[in-house]
Amino acid sequence: MNRKLIGTAALLVALPFCAQADAVAELETRYQDQGAGTFSAAAGEALWHKPHIDAETGGERSCTTCHGTDQAKPGRHQRTGKVIESMAPSVNPQRLTDVAKIEKWFVRNCKWTLGRECSAQEKGDVLAFLKSL
Repeated sequence: MNRKLIGTAALLVALPFCAQADAVAELETRYQDQGAGTFSAAAGEALWHKPHIDAETGGERSCTTCHGTDQAKPGRHQRTGKVIESMAPSVNPQRLTDVAKIEKWFVRNCKWTLGRECSAQEKGDVLAFLKSL
């Protein structure tokens, strides 16, 4: 193999990780500009697992309801049954690479799970947790 081909292959493998770092860094800066403090993977993990009361049914739900407890494995949406690809960037390099998608899913999932939008601190903590996987 020639050096150019090896270099190109290495770049293609690294691109998702660069995109993830860029998207997460951009959002972390944005959230801190909104008043968030230092982000904690432990706080993000705790929020991920914490059960919240569903206002409609009175039942409990958490992020694990759909995403499961092992982020290296796919989850399944509680209502639709649709498969949700792994949230772990180490398994799914497309995770955390698109700022608009991350924000879209925070809005939808926070409202569905918590019954409200997540705070800037909560979003940053969840990102810290997910990027540690």
